[in-house]
Amino acid sequence: MREQDIRTHDGGNLALYSYGTEDAPGERRVVLIGGAFLTALIYRPFSIALSKGLGEGWAVDVYDRRGRGKSSEQPSDYSMATEIADVRTIMDATGARNIMGHSLGGSVALNAAQEFVGSSHQPDKLAVYDAAVNIDGSMDTGWIKGFEDSVNAGDINKAMAKMKRGMETGTALARVPEPILAGLMAVVSRTKVNKLFRDLLPTGVGELKAAFDESDTPRDFSALPSSTHFMVGKKSPRFYKVAAARLNRAVPGSTLEVSPKGFHGSVPAAVNELVSDISDYFKG
Repeated sequence: MREQDIRTHDGGNLALYSYGTEDAPGERRVVLIGGAFLTALIYRPFSIALSKGLGEGWAVDVYDRRGRGKSSEQPSDYSMATEIADVRTIMDATGARNIMGHSLGGSVALNAAQEFVGSSHQPDKLAVYDAAVNIDGSMDTGWIKGFEDSVNAGDINKAMAKMKRGMETGTALARVPEPILAGLMAVVSRTKVNKLFRDLLPTGVGELKAAFDESDTPRDFSALPSSTHFMVGKKSPRFYKVAAARLNRAVPGSTLEVSPKGFHGSVPAAVNELVSDISDYFKG
């Protein structure tokens, strides 16, 4: 792993971690954009596995988005535009020509690629897994206000419960009464990963609002490159499948792949099936 500190357009910094062949050319580099509440180092197992799956001469570049890891905090005027500018900064720093996004990072990837259409930053290949995009109101975002209020009040367990129920509608977990789920969150949050998750909740308020405050339409993303590859896990919440199917129909030439054993956390977990499928897409 190679670690760098990259300066942003507004004077901030992004912690960048690169895996694989150090001097890989841009057409053989993949920028990985992580999801909400997750740091770049959480994606280390996946980044290592993907760089190996891609093979000699390839590299995977993953960075801490604003407000996490070693990157600077979210600026006061933070929005999706901040995320898009940061993707451009990372592409300039690495020369990467390919982008992959997971969960909310998939939303960032799609919005960035949409912004980059027709420019020198338009990616050669774009893949997203369980992209968290609110297409035609596919997500009920009414829970976000309560989530924000709970975070601001310092009631982290309640905030985590609201987010779990809101993001995983249709699952057994979403049907658990909120007070019981909040108690469960208090137990599971003692693990190292969930402690990190709790620490990043304030940052999550800004990024969730940036991604979901307004409902997008499939037409908004219809200009994405025809090489765009939408992926979802068969075991992932229904919301992600609905959004991916609608986007796939809207983007001419794009492809949709359902990972049979996939669940929402398959990317940071570096599930072999998924690593193999993503490697094949970028190499193919």
